[in-house]
Amino acid sequence: MKLRGLLKNALIRVLAVSFTVAGAAAVLGYLHARESAEDASVRMLGIETRRVVPAAILELPSPQREQALAKAIESMVGGIFAVAEVYSSDGRKVAEAVQPGFDAIEEALKKLPHGAPPAGGGYDSAQVLGQQVLRVFTPLISSTGLVIGHLEGVRVLDEVELWNIRHSAIVSALLAAVSVLVCALVLAPLLTDLAVKNFRRAQSLLEAHIGILEALGRAIAKRDSDTGAHNYRVAWIAARLGEEAGLNPAQMRNLIAGSFLHDVGKIGIPDAILLKPGKLDAEEFAIMQQHVDLGGQIAGEAGFLVNAREVIEGHHEKWDGSGYPKKLAGTAIPLAARIFCIADVYDALRARRPYKEPFHRDKAMAIMREGRGQHFDPGLLDIFERMVDEIETRAISASEADTMELMRQMANRHFFSDADMA
Repeated sequence: MKLRGLLKNALIRVLAVSFTVAGAAAVLGYLHARESAEDASVRMLGIETRRVVPAAILELPSPQREQALAKAIESMVGGIFAVAEVYSSDGRKVAEAVQPGFDAIEEALKKLPHGAPPAGGGYDSAQVLGQQVLRVFTPLISSTGLVIGHLEGVRVLDEVELWNIRHSAIVSALLAAVSVLVCALVLAPLLTDLAVKNFRRAQSLLEAHIGILEALGRAIAKRDSDTGAHNYRVAWIAARLGEEAGLNPAQMRNLIAGSFLHDVGKIGIPDAILLKPGKLDAEEFAIMQQHVDLGGQIAGEAGFLVNAREVIEGHHEKWDGSGYPKKLAGTAIPLAARIFCIADVYDALRARRPYKEPFHRDKAMAIMREGRGQHFDPGLLDIFERMVDEIETRAISASEADTMELMRQMANRHFFSDADMA
C-alpha cells in the first residue's frame, strides 16, 4: 500500500466521477434549455389564445362559435404561428388559418394526430416536409368549465431560430459541465488530504496488527523452546507456496496471519507436556492436541485474527482424513491449512529440536514424498518440490535476522500493496 498509488487511484476515481457527472449535467442542461424554449412557445400560444379568443366567443352556440373562432384565429398567423387550427372536443377541425406560403405544411399536418391535449396544454415537435415544426396545443374551456375543443398553433422553425435554440442549449450544457468540473477541482485538495489521513491511519492500524502477530508468534515460539526463527521461516515458506499456488490478496493475508499464530493455542498447554524432551504418551498427546481448539477459540475472540482460524484449526489435518481435530480429508481441509501443513512439516524436519537433530534435505524430502496423498495435498506438494532450492537458499540456511527481514518484506508486499487500496 503506497501513498503515491493511493493518491493516483483516488485522483482517477474523482476524475472519472467528475466527468461522468459533468456529462450527465451537460445532457440535462441541454435538454432543459430545449424544453424551456418549447415551453415558451406554449406560454405564447396561451397568451395569444386568451387575446384572440375571448370567453364570450366560447359561450356562443356552435355555428356562431365556429364562425367567430375562424375569424379570430386569422390574427394569429403571420407572426408567431404559420398555421392555426381549431378542433372540436370530438377531434373535428372546425376552423383554420394559414399564413401565405405554408399551405403545403398545413396539408401535411393532416397526417399527424390531433387528439385533445392535457388540461394545461402541451406541445410536440416533428419533421414536416424537411422542416422542423413545433405544434403547440391549448384547450378551449368555457367559463362553466366545459371543454369546447382545443387550438393548435404551428410554428415552423427556421435555421436562425433553430440555431438560437441549439446555441442556448449548448451554452447551458457547457455551464452545467464546467460548474461540476470546477466544483471537483475545488474539492480535489480536500479529498486528497482526507485520503492521505485515512491512508496513514489505515497503515498505522495494519502495522499494529502485524506487530501483534509477530509478538504473539515470538512469545509462543519461545515458550516452545524456540528462538522465534521457526515462526518467521515457516510463515515465509507458506506464503511463498501460497503465491505459487495462486492465492488472491485476501487469502494471502489470511495465510500469513494464520502462519504467525498457528500454535497460539499452546499457551494453554502445561509446560510438563509442551517442553517434554521425549515422546509423549497417549494421554499427553491427547492434551497436546487440544492446542488446536484452544488456538481457534483465542483467534475467534479477536476480531482481526478471526481470518487466521483456517490455518490454526486445520494445520494438523491430513489429506487422507487421519489428522486432527476434525479428521477432515481432501479439499474439505481449507486451502490455507493444506499449504501451511507442508511448510510446517518441512521446516520441522529441517530444524533442530530438543528431541532431535535436523534431518538432511534429501531425507526430509523423502519423508515429504512418502506423505503425498496421505499427509499432504499432492498438487501442492508438486509445487513445493519445484521450490525447494529457493526455500533452502533463502529461508532454511538464513540467520534469524535475515529470516525476520525476509518475512517482513513478504508481509509488506501483501498487507501494504497498492491493490489493497484499489
